[in-house]
Amino acid sequence: MLDRRFADLHAAGRRALVVYVTAGHPTLDRSLELLRGLDDAGADVIEVGVPFSDPMADGAVIQASSQRALEQGMTLDRTLDLVARARVRAPVVLFSYLNPLLSSRHTLLDRAAESGVHGVLVTDLPVGADPELEAWLGGGPLAFVRLVAPTTPRERMAEIARHGRGFVYLISRLGVTGERADVAADLPATVSALRDATSLPICVGFGISRPDQAAAVGRLADGVVVGSAVVRAADRDIDAALSLVRAMRTSLDQLP
Repeated sequence: MLDRRFADLHAAGRRALVVYVTAGHPTLDRSLELLRGLDDAGADVIEVGVPFSDPMADGAVIQASSQRALEQGMTLDRTLDLVARARVRAPVVLFSYLNPLLSSRHTLLDRAAESGVHGVLVTDLPVGADPELEAWLGGGPLAFVRLVAPTTPRERMAEIARHGRGFVYLISRLGVTGERADVAADLPATVSALRDATSLPICVGFGISRPDQAAAVGRLADGVVVGSAVVRAADRDIDAALSLVRAMRTSLDQLP
């Protein structure tokens, strides 16, 4: 389904809007409301984050959302239940650290697919780190989405992309997730290098929090990932989060 979604967007000359939310945040019921609203707000792909107690790559906003969800009893199993209940139209990517996935390794991928998940992204499993685990994730029913850092050499970019499916998630800058005032100055060169290394769609995330930033990145990439800004808005009000997604969608759709 991810392949079809990106093919349809490419044919229509549109950029993908990939939206990250933390499962169970700010509450289970409001998380369900947010997921269901993302389709109509314009999300093309939804990343559902599995709350984790030690989120090393996440900034303060997503760390706080994970902690809040964990305090309310959110688990991997309940994350899959949430996705199944939401029944969204957009492809869903399970966004997780490795540790939560290992406890139910033998049945996880099939259960996730049955719940309505189409892809999986593991933040702390770089290519070559554990070939057995990578083969398990890459050989299952879900598209295994891989991460590329802005400092990655071109040869390494190609190797990472060869081991991925669906799209490549390009981290726009070093550091943790979170909102930034500007787009990284070296992003055009990084996107260009990655295009030379893979034919997979390229989606850029980390630091994109405003519609004008989404448009700037959309001029370079096939898709834009927004996370912390949506999570922060959802802390205040679900409608505020959905309004931000709609504004991002409008900004992207105005691109030539």
